[in-house]
Amino acid sequence: MDKIKMTTPIVEMDGDEMTRILWQMIKDHLLLPYIDLNTEYYDLGLEYRDKTNDQVTIDSANATQKYKVAVKCATITPNADRVKEYSLKEMWKSPNGTIRAILDGTVFRAPIVVRGIEPCVMNWKKPITIARHAYGDVYKGSEMRIPGTGKVELVYTAEDGSETRELVHSFKGPGIVQGMHNLNDSIESFARSCFNYALDTRQDVWFATKDTISKKYDHTFKDIFQDIFEADYEDKFKEAGITYFYTLIDDAVARVMKSEGGYIWACKNYDGDVMSDMISSAFGSLAMMTSVLVSPDGDYEYEAAHGTVQRHYYKHLKGEETSTNSVATIFAWTGALRKRGELDGNAELAAFADKLEQATIDTIEAGEMTKDLALITSIPNPTALNSEEFIKAIAKRL
Repeated sequence: MDKIKMTTPIVEMDGDEMTRILWQMIKDHLLLPYIDLNTEYYDLGLEYRDKTNDQVTIDSANATQKYKVAVKCATITPNADRVKEYSLKEMWKSPNGTIRAILDGTVFRAPIVVRGIEPCVMNWKKPITIARHAYGDVYKGSEMRIPGTGKVELVYTAEDGSETRELVHSFKGPGIVQGMHNLNDSIESFARSCFNYALDTRQDVWFATKDTISKKYDHTFKDIFQDIFEADYEDKFKEAGITYFYTLIDDAVARVMKSEGGYIWACKNYDGDVMSDMISSAFGSLAMMTSVLVSPDGDYEYEAAHGTVQRHYYKHLKGEETSTNSVATIFAWTGALRKRGELDGNAELAAFADKLEQATIDTIEAGEMTKDLALITSIPNPTALNSEEFIKAIAKRL
């Protein structure tokens, strides 16, 4: 058969450890036999990031802005142990954080629903998509240990030198304090990304903060979302038959647990971090979770929501067999290929992405899966396959 042609490249960001091994297997068995794959390749493996002083990460994000679609393998965010293990020049920042900052993006994560991997919450029938604001709050916080009696203030110094002060607390003894911030521009980008993605996927949007307690900080999020919705999206949502509503974060949690799913739950940075893991675990596995970073300018970066599977990689280096779940990484590729096909008017490429996803789901539903899923499936007598056997089983169905 003739391979499917691509007119515009996808930005390909290679990664680390076991997911890097899976990355090549997926290309060899599931993509290259069928697609004349056109990618602009960037090696985001930790060694090459160190060699380029992390410039390769910046270059890959800039390339995503140029070509609009990227696919990313999981990468290591180094800690002190990794600095020593890889003899790094310094403790480089999270590549995901760097890319998010450059693209000004919002992360959308949703579980991959498969028969036989039932969610812990019995009434969840459809995926719940977490939209996580990827800037600021506690992740950009400044912290201080307070040694004893004294007062802590917030101080804003304007360009003209004038000051505005707000008392945080008058300490009578030792304690701790934290200051955090966000930017109106970033919140506006977050809102637009959520509303655009909702129109793209025809899903309702829920947004939740704690504005009853945080009457300036969280209330600003609420107001910006509402203003942008009313100004630019209300009519479009009506036309699409979808809705937007705001509620308190505690009310949202209660509603989510009683719902059937099938909507976008927009969360501030920390809330999204925590709730995406809750959603993925309750639906079955972090390895069965799609993740896409969407910018307000329409740039898309698809990735797996999980890490580099370090433990399996060390087993692989010893020549031992691994059974590593590659589903989220496969769906990162299919998401990017489908979006490339949509943007280029390449129906054949988009259809291939659909078929690869269906082949993956059919393989699991036929009882062939990696060990992590075999331990939790309700399918009787599943066959636990190793990493490469699972990918080959998908290739057979594809």
